[in-house]
Amino acid sequence: MKFVVKLFPEITIKSKSVRKQLTKILRANLRTLLKKQGISADVQDRWDCLMIAVNDDQEIEADLVRRHCIQILSHTPGIGYSLEIDEHPFETLDQAYQLVRDAAAPSLEGKTFVVRVKRAGKHDFTSHQAEIYMGGGLLKETGAIGVSLKNPDVVVNVELRNDKVHVVRNRIAGLGGFPLGSQGEVLSLISGGFDSTVASYLLTRRGLKTHFCFFNLGGSAHEIGVKQVAHYLWQTYSESHRVKFITVPFDEVVTEILTKIDNGHMGVVLKRMMMRAASRVAERMNLPAIATGEAVAQVASQTISNLAVIDRVSDHMVLRPLATMDKHDIILLARRIGTETFAARMPEYCGVISVNPLTQGDRSKTEQVEQAFDMAVLERALERATYQRINEVLADADSGLEDLALVAMPQLDDVVVDIRHPGETADTPLFLPNNAVKAIPFYELESRLAELETGKRHLLYCQKGTMSKIHAHHLNQKGLGQFGVFVEKKAAPIPTRQEIRAAAEAADVDNGEEE
Repeated sequence: MKFVVKLFPEITIKSKSVRKQLTKILRANLRTLLKKQGISADVQDRWDCLMIAVNDDQEIEADLVRRHCIQILSHTPGIGYSLEIDEHPFETLDQAYQLVRDAAAPSLEGKTFVVRVKRAGKHDFTSHQAEIYMGGGLLKETGAIGVSLKNPDVVVNVELRNDKVHVVRNRIAGLGGFPLGSQGEVLSLISGGFDSTVASYLLTRRGLKTHFCFFNLGGSAHEIGVKQVAHYLWQTYSESHRVKFITVPFDEVVTEILTKIDNGHMGVVLKRMMMRAASRVAERMNLPAIATGEAVAQVASQTISNLAVIDRVSDHMVLRPLATMDKHDIILLARRIGTETFAARMPEYCGVISVNPLTQGDRSKTEQVEQAFDMAVLERALERATYQRINEVLADADSGLEDLALVAMPQLDDVVVDIRHPGETADTPLFLPNNAVKAIPFYELESRLAELETGKRHLLYCQKGTMSKIHAHHLNQKGLGQFGVFVEKKAAPIPTRQEIRAAAEAADVDNGEEE
């Protein structure tokens, strides 16, 4: 099993030294992610791409390895697209054509097609000549109904690299952007809604190691929900790096604003307090920038003049990835990355809502109003802030996920519900020999519950289990049925050299004692 990883185009136009550095980081990230899934593979660096060669002696079945690889390659920043290939020695153009014909024939039955050939090295023919030769042969020797250069049903991709033929089995769209960690680190203010989750994703996609900062205004349910969506974002798009989740209790700050601040200034003052606190957290973590999900003119506190007043309290760079985006586009992007359902169901708590909020911020007036605020309250909030590794936030006892049934061997009557995005389901379908599998995307699950059989246990499935756990817990709490989580067997993590050496030394000691 082999994959060719094509770099995001913006990486390829960098200088040689920069491209080399970015490729090195992407290679390390892919190695880390493959190792986390227990997949033994060699990630090789080539001038314009990476080659992943998965070792055949895996402890887990090939179909599961393939699904994990596709999940990694489609969700890792820095990748333009990837190709799942079969590699063969190149002998002649006709020999290459026969390999392509055998692989492509089943998918061409009754369809139009086009052949796309890319070459590297010296051959006695051009890429265009190879396309004509292979296209003519496929039209004659398969069940294809014709060639369509502009709108084909099937694109047959072939790569001829020196003395190798790469027959492309599957093209996997990538995230684009830059390799995670290549552009530094940032603290993202996250509330769990559409805006902050999409902003955090865009930061990650651009290569920024993104930590999460949540201001709890008084709702424990809200905090649990935000932890879940932050964990989902990390596990889906940035699991190659360790990041932190910081919770700052802001209930006393809210009370102080309600009792001391003029009604029209409440929203802006709250945002200024958040920005002050975020700046202190970023300083403690040695982070150069803060990011928010604010968009210009979306609400009263986000007019350009109010945003300028808010930013005055921070010495850090403030990034706003959504500054000029429309709400509709933000929601569509949230749907694509998988956070729409989280945002739509997110428990909200906001005790600071101005009746007649000021839209034209004035720095001097705001500072004058703020003099009534006791800054000791903000200091106490920062002292009570908690810092957690993101992989530990769902381990809290109050997360509500600890009582879920995690099932590796379903009973015969169990129905497995594949809740992955339709694109993932199409790329890597889930087949179980003894159980029915029903595909319902996670964002349609609750609206399509009537399609599920009553009286049966339904096991939700997704690639990494996070979405399945959250939705199963939610449906069980609402009494909508009996839901658990289907988990696939994974291989044990690949041991490091140090672990292998330690095991060998321990074996030597044991042998010595036995003697």
